[in-house]
Amino acid sequence: MKITHYGHNCLAIEIGNKNIIVDPFVTDNDLAKDKVDIMKLKADYIFLTHAHYDHTLDAEAIAKNTGATIVSNFEVYSHYAEKGLNAMPMNLGGVREFDFGKVKYVTALHSSSFADGSYGGNPGGFVFTCGEKSIYVAGDTALTMDMKLIPMQTKIDLAVLPVGDVVTMGVDDAIIASDFVECDRVMGVHYDSFPFIKIDHEAAKEKFKKAGKELLLLEVGESVSV
Repeated sequence: MKITHYGHNCLAIEIGNKNIIVDPFVTDNDLAKDKVDIMKLKADYIFLTHAHYDHTLDAEAIAKNTGATIVSNFEVYSHYAEKGLNAMPMNLGGVREFDFGKVKYVTALHSSSFADGSYGGNPGGFVFTCGEKSIYVAGDTALTMDMKLIPMQTKIDLAVLPVGDVVTMGVDDAIIASDFVECDRVMGVHYDSFPFIKIDHEAAKEKFKKAGKELLLLEVGESVSV
């Protein structure tokens, strides 16, 4: 699996010849909008962790351009299905088999509503598994004991965790979260894209290093593989 960071919580995941976009928020993200052309993104699937604007902004445009299937909780699925877009539902605790592997929708502790204020269902995260490798995309979340359930079923090779604090967990809680999911390789997301979630990169990396862990803070367009 190749994971590319497109700013905030937006990821591209390549698994074989399949392309996944997670939480597309590019065209109103000052850190990404001049570096990423959403009309050039490849997508077979768009996974949305929850309904907030900074996670769904470009989902409709990308889906229309690529024909991708949008996957999320029932309320988010319904929102896009009613627009005539390809969509399929999941919900907390559920697993679906896909042509690239399997995905489990797991708990996130946050809120969820669309830009117009309508209800967006429960927020969540995703565990993507292909063969022997798995990545955990936490979505927007606080630290929660439910994270301890994940490694009871799945060995996580990369944990994608929010580190920006204020509206999600910050660096200190992300270190604990990495303990809970038993994964010492962490890709940080949900930082710097708004003034109130700017972080000190070197200080954050040093905290992870002292805990015996690795924190990846990727530039927009930079990739890692598992």
